[in-house]
Amino acid sequence: MNLLADESIDRQIVARLRQDGHAVIYVAEKSPGISDDDVLREAARRNALLVTADKDFGELVFRQRRIHAGVILLRLSGLSSDLKADIVALSIREQRAEMQGSFTVISPGFVRIRHSHKDDGSFN
Repeated sequence: MNLLADESIDRQIVARLRQDGHAVIYVAEKSPGISDDDVLREAARRNALLVTADKDFGELVFRQRRIHAGVILLRLSGLSSDLKADIVALSIREQRAEMQGSFTVISPGFVRIRHSHKDDGSFN
């Protein structure tokens, strides 16, 4: 799977996703400090799911209706980096097809996926 990991993502999560065979571009390695707009635009350009812990991307996607290939928002604060990596890897492995083009929130114990309506760009 083609992923772009925002700077807010723990390095251990990026390493685990790469180990699982995903193509992961990590903003912290390539372009640290770029704006959220640029991160979302780059992910869309690469047709990559954006993996982030930054809630500001919800504003860009839902209120400003920015184009994206899918966003995975991690709400896993307080957990160890290794446990976060396990949860993210398992969630992507089990639900990767549904995540494409959707806004996904991964929290301890559940994954919520909001699919976009193809005709109007809104989510349900």
